[in-house]
Amino acid sequence: MNRQPAAQFIGRLAVAITAGRYKFNNWSVLPCERNEIRAFIEEWHYSHSINGVMSSYCFKLVSGDRVVGAALYGSMAMANTWKRYVDDPSKIIELRRLCLVDHAPKNAESYFIGKTMKWLRENTSISHVISYADRTHNHEGIIYQATNFAKVGETSPGRMISHDGRLWHDKTIRTKYNGVLKPFAAKLKAALDAGEATYVKTLPKNIYLYEFNEGYGNKLLGQKSKPVVQTLITNKQMELLS
Repeated sequence: MNRQPAAQFIGRLAVAITAGRYKFNNWSVLPCERNEIRAFIEEWHYSHSINGVMSSYCFKLVSGDRVVGAALYGSMAMANTWKRYVDDPSKIIELRRLCLVDHAPKNAESYFIGKTMKWLRENTSISHVISYADRTHNHEGIIYQATNFAKVGETSPGRMISHDGRLWHDKTIRTKYNGVLKPFAAKLKAALDAGEATYVKTLPKNIYLYEFNEGYGNKLLGQKSKPVVQTLITNKQMELLS
């Protein structure tokens, strides 16, 4: 990614937002390759990693020639969970990573999600998008409520691996390529075996689902999430995005 020094760019971004000059018509949402947003996600997403994350569609939010947001959609992380929602695994996709620069306007996330989902609806046969709000990292899912996802439940409490100040999914140590553990997986497993890494309990995650078949206004299970932040994008605005 072609980047000027981060502090300089973020400073200019913050000034532009404060001055009211940073409008959505200065931004573009573009499909992209995974390697175009890897470094951005590793810097700005709370997980700081896409290791072990399967990706089917990737998008970047661009201001000029600078990436200011990234989204990664892929197959569901939990095996066979798709059966709860659809009769064909190709019909559902999970929003696996979403992140923006810290100084982005509060409605930037909903704008970004809306644009990426509009692209998926128009260019794929996907009927459902699912995502999980990780309460262990203080995420309740407000952004999904604001974009009319339906909250359809919670996961069971889980566990993660704590190592070097970071939390890793417990499946990380089983990540393989051609039948062999990937280097980062082998390193983490060795740290567990040596007692340098430990398992920690995690809170249940909130599960959010959006159904394209119902149009922009999810009626799944008779539920409709209420926008809880008035400045976030509305259903009608999402329809008008081009």
